[in-house]
Amino acid sequence: MTEVHIVEALRTPMGRNGGSLSEIHPVDLAAHLLKGLLERSNVDPGRVDDVIFGCIDQVGAQGANIARNSWLAAGLPEHVPAVTIDRQCGSSQQAVHFAAQGILAGSYDIAIAAGVESMSRVPLGTAWEAGPGLGVGYPFDAAGWVERFGSGEVHQFRAADLIADHWELGLDQMATFAAESHRRAAQAREAGFFEREILPVGDFDRDETIRPDTTAEIIAGLRPLVEGSRISIGVASQIADGASGVVLASAEAVDRLGLASLGIIRGMTAVGSDPTFMLTGPIPATNKLLERGGLEIDQIDLFEVNEAFASVVLAWAAETGASLDKTNVNGGAISLGHALGCTGTRLLTTLVHELHRREARWGLETVCEGGGLANGTLVERVS
Repeated sequence: MTEVHIVEALRTPMGRNGGSLSEIHPVDLAAHLLKGLLERSNVDPGRVDDVIFGCIDQVGAQGANIARNSWLAAGLPEHVPAVTIDRQCGSSQQAVHFAAQGILAGSYDIAIAAGVESMSRVPLGTAWEAGPGLGVGYPFDAAGWVERFGSGEVHQFRAADLIADHWELGLDQMATFAAESHRRAAQAREAGFFEREILPVGDFDRDETIRPDTTAEIIAGLRPLVEGSRISIGVASQIADGASGVVLASAEAVDRLGLASLGIIRGMTAVGSDPTFMLTGPIPATNKLLERGGLEIDQIDLFEVNEAFASVVLAWAAETGASLDKTNVNGGAISLGHALGCTGTRLLTTLVHELHRREARWGLETVCEGGGLANGTLVERVS
């Protein structure tokens, strides 16, 4: 069986809501990323077998197959196909899995997996919350759904609260975690750790979501999103704009074309979990990935676990036994932002570059997803 190599991994700087990337059309943002990936990887665009994008709110500027539109907007060859997928917050991580599976099956030699989301332009939930107003319905009022799960609110904020209650996570604990995310990200930015992974967009070349001066006390004092909740914007991922992606290639293509390799994908998994708790999928995804790979949790050098909420990562660590000292070492979505469809490949990009910086071997990425889903990816660094 062939190996799947990560030939290049890049991301844009993370733009805050209404910030430096907000006026850029998401098609143009993704096109810029694609051109950067191809240039830095030295891959002939005509040799790419498929382009797979993650994007959640596929409506308006992000509708009509943004993967294909971005490829063409970049001026790249028309014969190369492209497709856009939605596995909620893990969409671009799933794009990696689909691309890798195509290589393993022998259908592809080279594929690009990427993701984009302009949350400033297309706000969170637009694709489904607009339904009732347009007279086209709502995802969670189907008779079968209501019969099984009731008519209560289906929302990630409620799930984050349920997780905090179940694992007895206090506000102070979550606020401390969130402040540490900002501290780590600020430290990484100032030390230049992100420079290799960031593709500047014009003069914009640094993440603008990080709040280096925030503290656990400040975060703990923020008003909760709903009365009686322990969840505030301070312990939740930030709304953000961004694009990220990786170039994947078979071992044979790497050798034949003289391509570099950042790492090898050694394992992939997707799981379903309780759709009410919604965000606990990274726990079984991690366990399943380790079992299949014949590894113990302590053998993993670095983890990237999406910081949808502080409670998600804290519950994951409590259940898996993973060290938080190895987790999101350069910050996570609380400090860097969660640009939805971009996040899966943003985490993978940060992971592979940090593995190289530390000369470490094993990295594990996992992302919780709406509907009670999660993906997990195991990566081995190529020295």
